[in-house]
Amino acid sequence: MTRRLSQPLYTWVLAAVAAGVLVGLADPALGVALKPLGDGFVKLIRMLVAPIVFTTVVLGIAQMQDLRRVGRIGIKALVYFEALSTVALLLGVLVANVLKPGAGFHAHISQLDGTAVAQYAAAAESQSISSFLMNIIPTTLPAALTSGELLQVLLIAILVGFSAAVSGERARPFVGLIESASVILFRAVGFVMWLAPIGAFGAMAFTVGKFGWHSLAPLARFMGVFYLTCALFVLVVLGIVARLSGFRIIRLVRYLRTEILTVIGTSSSESVLAPLIQRLERLGCRPTTVGLVVPTGYSFNLDGTCIYLSLAAIFLAQALDVSLSLGQQMTILVIAMLTSKGAAAVTGGGFITLAATLAVVPSLPVASIALLLGIDRFMSEARAVTNLIGNATAALVVSRWEGELSQNQIAAGFAQRD
Repeated sequence: MTRRLSQPLYTWVLAAVAAGVLVGLADPALGVALKPLGDGFVKLIRMLVAPIVFTTVVLGIAQMQDLRRVGRIGIKALVYFEALSTVALLLGVLVANVLKPGAGFHAHISQLDGTAVAQYAAAAESQSISSFLMNIIPTTLPAALTSGELLQVLLIAILVGFSAAVSGERARPFVGLIESASVILFRAVGFVMWLAPIGAFGAMAFTVGKFGWHSLAPLARFMGVFYLTCALFVLVVLGIVARLSGFRIIRLVRYLRTEILTVIGTSSSESVLAPLIQRLERLGCRPTTVGLVVPTGYSFNLDGTCIYLSLAAIFLAQALDVSLSLGQQMTILVIAMLTSKGAAAVTGGGFITLAATLAVVPSLPVASIALLLGIDRFMSEARAVTNLIGNATAALVVSRWEGELSQNQIAAGFAQRD
């Protein structure tokens, strides 16, 4: 009975997303009222993310014989992140200039409600590099596990893991305790994930009920271009990277179908961070590699967010009939590379970083993002799915570079989930 129920979780999530859409369309007020279901599920998952990342990284490092390998993995991951983030930004710029989704819009800044985006503009002011660096360091060790900042958790986990590794036999009881905690936490994630259909239903009903399909009509062209660009990045760019690493991106997408549908329903890639770690470990990735690459990627490898930043910035310029020179577009690209780091992997994070990016282009007022306010919730789903697939690909690629994962292992893992 349990086996039969555990297999089709993705079908329940898919059915819940469809039901949420229908409820949001049929009774918008009811759809809005169901928002706590989605928020509650995301909060349950986020509650487990920090301790799972902590135990996974500590355990992986503490049990590792070659500590230099940890630094090597980190360097390889950061190089990969920067390369793919740059490609994502360039793809957004290229598609925006070729397809010109904002051409003919002829919006005027005086017609936009600047107060509607005031909160995002205020949040963007805190997106400086100095504040980002300070946010990496927690005030206390326990605070790292309660702050919600993954980089803080990762920093503490690396320090504790290295300390346990060099302590030898004296640290064995502590490592055993961490190992037991890790098993319990992943079991808890398994239980919580059965609530994913309820969370996806509530979140999707709220999205459609709150904004409605009518909010998509004026900006349907831009949405279509953005979704197309994300698809091109996943199928072509990540597809090539995957093939060079010995696997097919379509097989990975199918393998992660439950997690992808959950992200679509909740509009948050963070809602599946813990299940993603578990899925990748089942494929044969070592806990240390997954524990370092995936949480770091949630701050440094946001491919979907990068595409959104460059594409949306140029779209807004076209919509307002503002001509951007090549130099200005490259400035946007460079600034977006910086502001995207540490962008929250939750709904609204991309919107805040877009406001921070536009702040460096005087001819393009931050208030112009009001044009995108009504569709941002729908856009965040594509951003989150692209971020998820990008980070899963990164973990597999780094694992292959480290020689800890073979093509046969990956193929066998994909076949088992299929």
